[in-house]
Amino acid sequence: MATEHDSVELVGDELVGNVARAALFAALMGAAAYVSFPNPLSPIPVTMQVLVVFLAGIFLGPVWGGASMVLYLVAGSLGAPVFAGGSAGFGALVGPTGGYLLSYPLAAAVTGAIVHNGVTLGDYRVNTLRLVGAMVAGTVVIYALGTIGFAFVQNIGLGAAFWVASAAFIPAEAFKIAAAVGIVRSDAIAAN
Repeated sequence: MATEHDSVELVGDELVGNVARAALFAALMGAAAYVSFPNPLSPIPVTMQVLVVFLAGIFLGPVWGGASMVLYLVAGSLGAPVFAGGSAGFGALVGPTGGYLLSYPLAAAVTGAIVHNGVTLGDYRVNTLRLVGAMVAGTVVIYALGTIGFAFVQNIGLGAAFWVASAAFIPAEAFKIAAAVGIVRSDAIAAN
């Protein structure tokens, strides 16, 4: 007696691809944490993580860009050495830079939502003004939560925290925004 077996697809190809891309950006985020430079105006180092936040939102969209950053935070809080300076553990999420870390999923989602004009993944090759505006909005989210977290943990006022935890990083963020525009534009040129 012969039995015919049909293939059953439990998970769609699109979901598998999105999860794989989210995992890739989570890994890139961990690698970007190791690229750090001292900031003469702040005790917090400059890392390349915000660039990856921008790119996750732009390339993956708001849902999967945010999900990739959540995956990154889960990996780091469970002990993977993916936070700045190779640190890991839940303590990093409640330390002086915890506000920045916790802002990354929201910042990627905001950046992606502006670029893609909503939660549905669309074409990320938008005009430069919209692209820069999306990253500035993502930066505002990062700075707001980073400043609040730093002020709370360090027990200082929001004004003092803003200068140390946000204003000191504006030149570096301008560089990261320019780099992200270059990456997106080079990808758009290669696609044509």
